[in-house]
Amino acid sequence: MKTITFIVVSLLSGAIAGALLGLINQIIVEPFNDKAIGIETQREVNAGVDIDPLQQSHYRMWQKIGEIVAGTIFGTSLGALVGIVFVYTRNRLPGSNNQKKALILTGLMFFVLFLIPALKYPPNPPAVGNPDTIYYRETLYIAILAISGFGALGLALFYRKLRDKQSKKIIVPVIYVVVIASAFAILPPNPDKITIPMDLVLSFRIVSGFTIGIFWGLLGVILGTFWDKTKPHETSKLVSH
Repeated sequence: MKTITFIVVSLLSGAIAGALLGLINQIIVEPFNDKAIGIETQREVNAGVDIDPLQQSHYRMWQKIGEIVAGTIFGTSLGALVGIVFVYTRNRLPGSNNQKKALILTGLMFFVLFLIPALKYPPNPPAVGNPDTIYYRETLYIAILAISGFGALGLALFYRKLRDKQSKKIIVPVIYVVVIASAFAILPPNPDKITIPMDLVLSFRIVSGFTIGIFWGLLGVILGTFWDKTKPHETSKLVSH
């Protein structure tokens, strides 16, 4: 294993995918955020709150710039995670090259780490949510994320121990479905009421899921492409003179 190459490939792949996510969000997601914030701002103005439009505009500008930075950091963190998982699963993943293998892995991780948690606690625009319940809502989200993530990890280890191929295809998915269905039934719903138009909220959720899906896809393609080119899994050869 070329350790330095592995680290650079993993982190750089995540950083690039994360930065692209931040840029894509400026075009696709942020218009919905602006609409939601505009509704909330108008509500506060109607209630007599004094709001400086220029100050709010500057604040939103810095928020959008910060989203690109945050996306890069977010991507770098997930790039490290995906890189580690890829090292241990690469030989078992289907695919004729590392790009296809990495894309399959990130597709699975998108399903487990985003799609399943989002079905229970879907993302909402900034104007939705009581600040007093933010820690409670974060705890609920982390709970379903941990159940889905660690449940999938445990089942992956269990999958390796099963010898019967037919049992693998049936038992493992059924157990995962039972675990997730139980979690969905036990965990309480989001406590905050939605006070902005539901069509705006649904549109935001759809485009957010779309861009996150793009991120995971980009991460898989970039990581696999770098991996094919640099081959960090190969041992460096010592040349004797």
